[in-house]
Amino acid sequence: MTASERELAEQLNLRLRHVVLMLRQVSADQPITSRQLSVLGSLEHGPRRMTELAAEQGVRLPTMTAQINRLERDGLVARGRDGTDARVVTARITGPGRDRLAAGRERRLAFLAERLAGLTEEERATVAAALPALDKLWGRP
Repeated sequence: MTASERELAEQLNLRLRHVVLMLRQVSADQPITSRQLSVLGSLEHGPRRMTELAAEQGVRLPTMTAQINRLERDGLVARGRDGTDARVVTARITGPGRDRLAAGRERRLAFLAERLAGLTEEERATVAAALPALDKLWGRP
């Protein structure tokens, strides 16, 4: 790793920390946590195995189980079984869970749009131009 790569990594890490904290603050007064919103987002395209959710969210299985327990208690998630292996527990988002996810997402998007509106057109273009590189950095197509 070169010194310039290290410096860029440090600067990116700092900016990402600021973004995460800022988005958590936007959700602070909501009935569920930003982590729970993230779990709901992971479920929006269909049921997932608990082990997959834990790996994607970067937590251990007991932590994910506790998150799913809370979401299930609130009627936002339902548990199920994997069709190919009945021993495997899955989680799926419910209608109220979709509504809560949409509301949380809308709150974040409105906040970000308001912040972006404070930039110049050139600055917004710079942010937009960086998105493909960020996708590549995160390993997303």
